[in-house]
Amino acid sequence: MNTMKNRVQLIGHVGNDPEVKTFEGGKVANLNIATNDSYTNKKGEKVEQTEWHRIVAWGPTAEIIEKLVNKGKEIAIEGKLSTRSYDDKEGNKRYITEVVVSDIMLIGK
Repeated sequence: MNTMKNRVQLIGHVGNDPEVKTFEGGKVANLNIATNDSYTNKKGEKVEQTEWHRIVAWGPTAEIIEKLVNKGKEIAIEGKLSTRSYDDKEGNKRYITEVVVSDIMLIGK
C-alpha cells in the first residue's frame, strides 16, 4: 500500500516546448501537459473538459525530455505531487502544485 501514496499518472499532450535549465547537479525540465475528459450533462449534451498540469523533471528524465519532447507530443508520466510557495513582487505568498516526474513514456509518433 505504501507505493500508492502520493502517486500521479497522467497521459496528455504537451502544451509548450519544455524549458530546460542546466545546473551544477544536472538538468531540470519544466512543461505543461493537457489532459482531456468528457461527460454528459443533465441535458444529454457531451461536455469536453481540459485540465492543465505543471510538470517538472530532474536529471536523466529532464535530459530525455530535452531531446525527445516538444509542443503537441503525447506523453505518459508518473510521479508525485509537490507544492511549493514563493513571494511575488507585491509580497503576496503564492503556491504552485506540480507533478515531479519519476517515469516518462513517449506515446504516438
